[in-house]
Amino acid sequence: MEPLGRIGRATADVLAVLLDADRPRWGLEVIKLTGRPSGSVYPLLDRLERAGWVTSSWDDDSERRGPRRRLYRLTPDGAVEAAKVCARKSAETGRRAAPRPREV
Repeated sequence: MEPLGRIGRATADVLAVLLDADRPRWGLEVIKLTGRPSGSVYPLLDRLERAGWVTSSWDDDSERRGPRRRLYRLTPDGAVEAAKVCARKSAETGRRAAPRPREV
């Protein structure tokens, strides 16, 4: 797993959503839960995956209509690091990194 270097508010928000998830989240779901634009969420997810913090896979639900979803989940090491990042960002700002995810 690689260190990320600079970790901004958007990265912390994406990490918080993935950390609070009890199942993999798809990209559009992360966008909705963070309130961040796709132009920042998808590059962040790609960066997190290249660093080994996140894994992704294609949804294989053949019953669902529409395009296939790419599902994202923190790796075990990524979850440990995400918890540290979220705690640090929370201490800096006095608030959680992102709102508690709701079902989408």
